Amino acid sequence: MSALPSGGGAAYLRPDNVFDAVSALATRPLTILAGGTDFYAARSGLPVNESILDISNIGSLRGLREEGAHWRIGPATTWSDILRAELEPSLLATLRGLRNAARDVGGIQVQNMGTIAGNVCNASPAADGIPVLMALDAQIELTSLSGVRCVALQEFVLGSRRTARRPDELVSGILIPRRRHARSSFQKLGHRRYLVISIVMVAVVLDTNDAGQIDYAGVAVGACSARALRLLSLERKLIGQPINTDLTELLAADDLQPLTPIDDVRGTGSYRRDAAMTLIRRTLQETLQ
Repeated sequence: MSALPSGGGAAYLRPDNVFDAVSALATRPLTILAGGTDFYAARSGLPVNESILDISNIGSLRGLREEGAHWRIGPATTWSDILRAELEPSLLATLRGLRNAARDVGGIQVQNMGTIAGNVCNASPAADGIPVLMALDAQIELTSLSGVRCVALQEFVLGSRRTARRPDELVSGILIPRRRHARSSFQKLGHRRYLVISIVMVAVVLDTNDAGQIDYAGVAVGACSARALRLLSLERKLIGQPINTDLTELLAADDLQPLTPIDDVRGTGSYRRDAAMTLIRRTLQETLQ
């Protein structure tokens, strides 16, 4: 593992395997660096005084592969990797929403460098990847010297810029359950199409049984609370419905009750709530197409 001194007694570590990475995390506080698109932007013009653990050289942490009952996405997988991956038809339908979100993450330079786990661990209320992964019922795999544990994404993101990751843990994978007939979609509202922070985001994932009835529903809304949230009441109403019906008729204002949209420079809370209703309808319709 390379280790270069930095200013102020800090260190720069660049391991090439997970064991060395978690061993380093067990010894001292380290800031984990992957693509760096959030890290460097937050420190523009400032010296880097903290010790860095750069995981970009760990090849096993990058890529997408089938693994038992799950699909595993490596934490160092970039958004461009998601967009360019050759996927079998069933997985292509499952990850369509995630690929749509990948196209909306910054510009091409950010997509080439920014990683999927970086987006999750940064835990911005407006993080484009989190609603889709949440609707997919993703689990976050965390590895340390003491072992491996998995946490549901909705429990991993605790609030704005806060996660359940312990200082000695490394996100070692994002696990998405395999579903036979899953389809997904994602829509984002901003002041322009690209290079913009979200006003509202909506992700929908639906899976059906052999009779064409919905047996799994995931609906998540981002940028309308301190963290993205699943709309559990709407999900319950969708379960058991025929996939070839107008599901938008099931949506009611009470389904948005968990959301706590705020007023800011991008929009008022009431505007966000109204926009969320519209985006949920559109995303449901797009998922059915």
